[in-house]
Amino acid sequence: MIDSAAVLGVAAIALGMVLTPGPNMVYLVSRSITQGRAAGLVSLAGVALGFLCYLAAATLGISAVFSAVPQAYTALKLAGACYLGWLAWQALRPGGHTPFAPARALPRDSSTRLFLMGLTTNLLNPKIAVMYLALIPQFVHPGAGPVWLQSLLLGSVQIAVALTVNALIVCVAGTVATFLCGRPVWLRAQKLVMGSVLGGLAVHLALDRTRPAVV
Repeated sequence: MIDSAAVLGVAAIALGMVLTPGPNMVYLVSRSITQGRAAGLVSLAGVALGFLCYLAAATLGISAVFSAVPQAYTALKLAGACYLGWLAWQALRPGGHTPFAPARALPRDSSTRLFLMGLTTNLLNPKIAVMYLALIPQFVHPGAGPVWLQSLLLGSVQIAVALTVNALIVCVAGTVATFLCGRPVWLRAQKLVMGSVLGGLAVHLALDRTRPAVV
């Protein structure tokens, strides 16, 4: 149905994107640090549902809709670029925010709220939108079998990689925060790296001229 090259290609892209700081990482790390690993894992369950929503949309051929209405796809990318730019500014500005900063006392959110916030964060994540609308379709070949089944299988590979890595991030977030707490130079360096990466992604997304592939 799908060859190993397609599976490895999607897995490599998924790994690169999940390791790049973005909305999902920021939210999951902040929840894990302020409310514990259990809260981070509940939030991750919401993120997982967001992945499934994107997978369902991709399987139904939503990329064809954006190809037919390119203005909608452009609007989505620009909105995502603005959001990533805002996150970059939050990290780089004087006194800016980083998810690995020492935890502050915050009200404890309910499991329902944690789940819904995880879902919302992922649905509004421009990196995931671009992944499903423009990148995964590049690995789908109509001659290899039903397009919807290929999209489903390749999307499942992305979800497996993303959830595995994010679960590890949730589990080690507290340890990383403790390490950085007594090392302000390292904390500033982490903020600089995260802000620079987010800013670079924002510029790349804003200037990108690719269109979603129709499969």
